[in-house]
Amino acid sequence: MARAVTTKQKAINTAFALGVALLIFFPILWTILTSFKTEAQAINDPPIFFFFDWTLENYYAVQERSDYMKFLWNSIFIAGGSTLLGIIIAVPAAWSMAFVPSKRTKDILLWMLSTKMLPAVGVLYPIYLLFIELGLLDSRGGLAFVLMLINLPIMVWMLYTYFKEIPVDILEAARMDGASLRDEILYVLTPMAIPGIASTILLNIILAWNEAFWTLNLTAAKAAPLTQFIASYSSPEGLFFAKLSAASVMAIAPILVLGWFSQKQLVRGLTFGAVK
Repeated sequence: MARAVTTKQKAINTAFALGVALLIFFPILWTILTSFKTEAQAINDPPIFFFFDWTLENYYAVQERSDYMKFLWNSIFIAGGSTLLGIIIAVPAAWSMAFVPSKRTKDILLWMLSTKMLPAVGVLYPIYLLFIELGLLDSRGGLAFVLMLINLPIMVWMLYTYFKEIPVDILEAARMDGASLRDEILYVLTPMAIPGIASTILLNIILAWNEAFWTLNLTAAKAAPLTQFIASYSSPEGLFFAKLSAASVMAIAPILVLGWFSQKQLVRGLTFGAVK
């Protein structure tokens, strides 16, 4: 009887999980389907699901109108650059907080996390003026630096959590063997925390890739990433839903592929330290 109940409960849990997964995936599926419709079919009422004349004209139109590769390379540079800068700063910061804590370490961590609660629009004006003065407006380097600062608290928090699970005795043994601080971080700590570092890198890339507020306000043409590429299909004349969907699919495809191939590493890293 207990076995039957367990089997039934597993079936219910599986069905519930599938339902939630479909609910989350539906907007992506709808965007993909809309990208293969004509503009008339895209705004049809009632909506047309699978039974329509599939077409690639929206993708051709997007390619003819915009230089997709320029937006793509800008996104790669901005997401990759902000992640690289963040890791260079976050690893030693998390190391010091995890292994050389002070009385104010927890306060500092909470303060860093509290900055994520600040509305971005509240600091847009000073940062915009600062970018004008420094000549960083519409530059990939300037945007990468801003996104690094925005995501740095999350990176430090994640790495701090992973580093706290590493036994201090191992680092002390390395010091007794003559390892310098640099050797301790690079050759002892980093290899042991690879899952956590990898998941932190992947999460930061996703956050930087999907960032829209700062990219729309700090870039125009030269440094515009794929979020600008999507926004360009909203015009005073109206929304072109089919072309907008095609542009959205082209923008999210690279990050979806990255997430698909790195899902094991991401899940492993996010659960690292959760269970002893």
